[in-house]
Amino acid sequence: MQDIISTIRSSRHGHVGYITLDRPRNLNAVDRAMAEAIMDTLAEWRDDPAIQRILIDSSSSKAFCAGGDIKSLYMTIQEDGPKAAHRNMVIPYQAMQMIADYPKPVITIMDGITMGGGVGLGAHAGYRVVTERSVLAMPENLIGLTPDAGGSWLLAQAPRPYGLRLALTGDRMIGAQAVTMGFADYLVSSEKLEALKAALLSDTFSEDAILKRYATTDIPSLSDAFPQAISTLYNVEDMGPHEGVPVLLSRLEASDQDWAKTDLTTLRCLCPFSLHVTWRMQQKLHATHASCDDAFALETQLVLHMISRPDFSEGVRARVIDKDNTPRWSPASLSEVKEDAVERCFKVQ
Repeated sequence: MQDIISTIRSSRHGHVGYITLDRPRNLNAVDRAMAEAIMDTLAEWRDDPAIQRILIDSSSSKAFCAGGDIKSLYMTIQEDGPKAAHRNMVIPYQAMQMIADYPKPVITIMDGITMGGGVGLGAHAGYRVVTERSVLAMPENLIGLTPDAGGSWLLAQAPRPYGLRLALTGDRMIGAQAVTMGFADYLVSSEKLEALKAALLSDTFSEDAILKRYATTDIPSLSDAFPQAISTLYNVEDMGPHEGVPVLLSRLEASDQDWAKTDLTTLRCLCPFSLHVTWRMQQKLHATHASCDDAFALETQLVLHMISRPDFSEGVRARVIDKDNTPRWSPASLSEVKEDAVERCFKVQ
């Protein structure tokens, strides 16, 4: 028996509850309706003794979930204001935290594009699978936001300062890199996915035993997965407030390595205010040894500030609505961003 609930499909397979994200035309962008459907389904199965395992995947090989539905958030801001949009953002956060804290094993298969809110839905589960088709990233600085959906915590937990680089640049990780960085646990060939799913839906062996049967052990080391010079150039996390990003850019400018030149070009296109906020966020999370729940609470506070500023709407306009890719940031440069304006984002209202 199968139920169609909003933008997901849910079904029972013996001892397994099976959820498939099903907005393929939108690359499974998570919105309030999808989040509520996920939570309703998980709530039903939480106290059901017949359900002992949860499997979450996507109906599309192109994407597990490409992120939050930022176009919808943009329209809500235009029509009802940022507080209304913020209420719609918080619901997916709750679904992500429910997955993270779920009392039964949750396996997510992050095949294809998995960005922003997709990382939030997939990378907080107890068992996280990626494939060679997986592409993971937290590119929120591109639209005047900051890594959210619990992604800020995953980045802060990642090997330093490689996580900081990904937080600032929004650079993409392939599946093997995602395992190396702690965003996933198992790398499985896409050719083996159907067999893996069949085993997870039918076998009573432990999750680890099943996943190890299909996963590769050929995971690159940190030095093989990323340029080693990152550890030197991005070592700015312990600098004083407002110093880290400018120092980083000056180091990248002086480097003759191709990847550093690419990073520099990327960072110069991103929202200056967002870059300062993101650097400060990473510094705070690491310094305080924050939990995932702590990070979600701080993100919830931060994003209200961020979407209330003009940069978020301008970023979405330029990247998604008009697609001219020429956002007019305010302020326009890193040097114009005021330190007290950044710090205000972190003060509890």
